Amino acid sequence: MDFQETKILIFNLNGENFAADIMEIERILDYTQPTRMPNLNDFIEGVRNYEGGILPIVNLNKKFSMKVTDINPDSKVIVVKDDDAKVGMVVDFVSEVRDVSAENIEKAPAIVAKISDRYIKGLIKIDGKIVIYLNLSKILSSEEKASL
Repeated sequence: MDFQETKILIFNLNGENFAADIMEIERILDYTQPTRMPNLNDFIEGVRNYEGGILPIVNLNKKFSMKVTDINPDSKVIVVKDDDAKVGMVVDFVSEVRDVSAENIEKAPAIVAKISDRYIKGLIKIDGKIVIYLNLSKILSSEEKASL
């Protein structure tokens, strides 16, 4: 048996639970309205100052073609490390950090894998619910990253 555990961050988008490996995440910030920039993809909300640099802000609801929810006091920006670059991703709220056993992570079904095999690592069964396990650094394509 494989008893390897991974520490994940669970967050919510539009009523659905998602997770990411905590090692991909640099920080969780309170949401502040980003500065809008012209000619960006629809799912890019704008940019904000972060540690003396510019942090692009991605709205994951828009990126995943989900219903866009209103920003609320629980909305957060997850700062994702991607090599030398960083991207902020807006989520509705952050739920918890927890350890998950490798045996509870299943490969995504073929229908899901065909759509988004680039950024869905699998599905996690937690407390009778299914949590979509994402690879946050792969959500943006190389073309989308280059446009930032």
